[in-house]
Amino acid sequence: MSTLTKVLERNIKVIEKNADLTEGRFRLGHHLMPPVGWLNDPNGLCWYKGKYHVFFQYAPFDVEGGLKFWGHYTSEDLVDWKYEGTALYPDSPYDCHGVYSGSALAESEKLHLFFTGNVKIDGDYDYINEGRETSTLHVESEDGIHFGDKEEIISFEKYPEEFTCHIRDPKVWKENDRYFMVLGGRLKGDKGAVLVYESENLKEWKFKHIITTPEAFGYMWECPDYFELDGKKFLSVSPQGLKREEFRFQNIYQSGYFPVKEDGSVDERDFREWDMGFDFYAPQTFTDNSGRRLLIGWMGMPDAEEEYTNKTIDEGWQHCLTVPRELRVKDGKIFQYPAKELERLRKEKTILDDEKSIVEVRVEVNEGFDLLIEDIAVTDRSFQISMGGQMLFKYENEIAEIGFSEIAGAGRNKRKAKVSELNNIRILADTSAVELYLNDGEIVFSTRYYPDREDLQLKVKGGKFRGNLWNLRKMIFTK
Repeated sequence: MSTLTKVLERNIKVIEKNADLTEGRFRLGHHLMPPVGWLNDPNGLCWYKGKYHVFFQYAPFDVEGGLKFWGHYTSEDLVDWKYEGTALYPDSPYDCHGVYSGSALAESEKLHLFFTGNVKIDGDYDYINEGRETSTLHVESEDGIHFGDKEEIISFEKYPEEFTCHIRDPKVWKENDRYFMVLGGRLKGDKGAVLVYESENLKEWKFKHIITTPEAFGYMWECPDYFELDGKKFLSVSPQGLKREEFRFQNIYQSGYFPVKEDGSVDERDFREWDMGFDFYAPQTFTDNSGRRLLIGWMGMPDAEEEYTNKTIDEGWQHCLTVPRELRVKDGKIFQYPAKELERLRKEKTILDDEKSIVEVRVEVNEGFDLLIEDIAVTDRSFQISMGGQMLFKYENEIAEIGFSEIAGAGRNKRKAKVSELNNIRILADTSAVELYLNDGEIVFSTRYYPDREDLQLKVKGGKFRGNLWNLRKMIFTK
């Protein structure tokens, strides 16, 4: 361990020492969050030696972002979690301005991490076409906690000349005894694309080809993920630079996926967004020991400060991750639904009686709840679920919409999605985060919100339905 690493480690431990993952009005009960400072992209998601590993982009010294490290959580059951501390530090010439996003490959007795090292050269540069070095780096571990020396496996000098300096976020997988990697990139001329590499040994990588759309679909594609699900191949990316619309691309940046055609190409007309809420970006998927493909996303949004913010900043931390979601394919679409294990958080159940097509029940904000409404038959012009005037979900004229009060939204107003029919809805509500799953996860809304009261009058009206409501126990976070 270098002197720089020791200094960084010591200083992080000092500021984390007094951090309590359960103290604070908006501290979460079933979402992963940083002990202090800032969290963004999930990284290195994997199942390794009997545990789930969730790494994340971590800026412990600055609640608004800044110098990036990798934080690290582990769990045996996706329900209770241990914070393992900082896994990777910006302590080498390859990543002295940040350990950027990447992925994990668990193989045999070793866990491999692949990530982008960020270096910004001092001077008068635009840091798009010049002034930035973003090599792809690799480390290994035999216990999933302690990692060896960093090695540069793809130098920034070796990337194809048609790209700008913006190449990052490696995702690595194994297929037919060979290894593959995708990197997100920005072509000169402002067109998003993915670079594909191949290797026999994880050390030497050969550039194969580029995946992009016929026409420009944003100027940059971040956080790529390439995977097979139910026999179909998909490419997930987070494009930047799409024109915002009423029912699509409503946020500053987007995240979604393309079905990959037989010839390996993708088409912008096939792009489907992962999530229609305010706070979702940079998702990553992985398979666990049961063979399920799970997804976790960053429950935040880059560069959104001028539109909406997070009241947790006053508590010294910002952002969280979504709950783990199981993925499946239906009619060519990927459906997402909370991992089955999360049902273990449920406590007492309240059966909701809809005899008058209206139900009201009081819920505690600081506990969180799991609401499941099924067999919906809309009888009024609008089917609505109100959370004490803090958040309103409504379905009307084949449009699903979420909206917030001025205080609870902290700048968030409305988000919409076209839905031909509403059969069921599940709402996972935490102290300051909400995830809504429509039609078994056909459409999802993820958002932060900040209620100004300790309990809410939950009101469901406008249709016949079967409903169950569970209060939730908090996950156990240990350090």
